[in-house]
Amino acid sequence: MRWLEKLPWELLILGSLTLGLAPFIPEPHLIEKIRMLLQGTLSRPIDIFDLFMHGAFPVLLLLKIGQKIGKRRNKKDN
Repeated sequence: MRWLEKLPWELLILGSLTLGLAPFIPEPHLIEKIRMLLQGTLSRPIDIFDLFMHGAFPVLLLLKIGQKIGKRRNKKDN
């Protein structure tokens, strides 16, 4: 997953805070779509697209954090 290493932290953090939380009022789409997913009401294609669009940056950020933690653990084991 070298492509993930090449993604700048700043881009992922900024994208997570802006697109991940947009629109800020009345409620971020990502929160709304996750709630819909948990309730089983996420069925319209536009809602599924919204979930992927607004969730892309936060997921990539979490993957990069996990990758960084994994590398640190490997260095400690060696």
